[in-house]
Amino acid sequence: MPNRTLSATGRKLTLVVLGLAALITTMLCAFALPSLHSGPHHIPLGVTGPEAATKALRQNADGDAWDLRLYSTPAALQAAVKDRDIAGGLAVTAHDVDIYTATAGGPSATSALTALGDSVAAQHTTRATVHDLVPFTKDDPRGAGLTAALLPMIFGGIFPALILSSVFPGHRGLRTRVTGSLLFSLVAGAAIAAVLQFATHSVDGNYWLTALGLSLGTAALSTTLLGLQALLGMAGFALGGALMMLLGNPLSGLATGPHWLPTGWATLGQLLLPGASGSLLRANAFFDSSGAALPALTLTLWAGIGVTLALLADRRGRRPATARLETATA
Repeated sequence: MPNRTLSATGRKLTLVVLGLAALITTMLCAFALPSLHSGPHHIPLGVTGPEAATKALRQNADGDAWDLRLYSTPAALQAAVKDRDIAGGLAVTAHDVDIYTATAGGPSATSALTALGDSVAAQHTTRATVHDLVPFTKDDPRGAGLTAALLPMIFGGIFPALILSSVFPGHRGLRTRVTGSLLFSLVAGAAIAAVLQFATHSVDGNYWLTALGLSLGTAALSTTLLGLQALLGMAGFALGGALMMLLGNPLSGLATGPHWLPTGWATLGQLLLPGASGSLLRANAFFDSSGAALPALTLTLWAGIGVTLALLADRRGRRPATARLETATA
């Protein structure tokens, strides 16, 4: 019997050690690999101008870096930038090159586009003029507040799930935990939006839309973690927290814009909660909610998954109680 116990302990210890090693390796890959391969990746770029100039640009531009799209007029190109159909654009004329950017949509893409525009202007021996159509705010021209909002959004989902599970433990407290996480999400979203808009002046969009988007992101993360914890125990909570913190955080693209990550990593990042929350915040805060539909849908699906997991755990928890009641009646 002692040998069997020792053997079981050894197997459990081996699984824990291997699991932790896999977690550290995944964390390293998530942080290091995208950074090593960061740069412009198929950034949607609008181009307008004489056919000869646009044709030469299409032939010379790096196809892996840029996804060129032709527009008939500079006005159409500008509208596409503001609607987030493209990250920026170049309007080439015989006298100059107008560079249209949206720094709030991705400062790294803006820098690369500016460099490309300067290169085109040099080839045509003309001058380049930069027009930032969607800049960060005057009080926060580098978008520091937007980037800093990511960790509070993540912890705003992790802490409620952890604390509510401690204060209202067990099956009886499950519905209270879910209700508490939703109420907290509303308050937290309003509070974070107020700080970003009225204290640091980092965003200047519609306050209530920004607050609602932040609440949705917090609710999606907290309900997902609560559902995993209710169904799988602390192992489920740890798995969900590690996935969002160690994988979702570096792949969110909030600081650089998603087009600065390799295509596969960028897609994965936007499907995870931190990336979707960051994209929704960016859309509501700077682009009048243009491009908000997809991240909002992603967050809603995550919230639905979390609530579904909680309902499954609730149903499973009711079965033993029902069985005990039937036994006592018999």
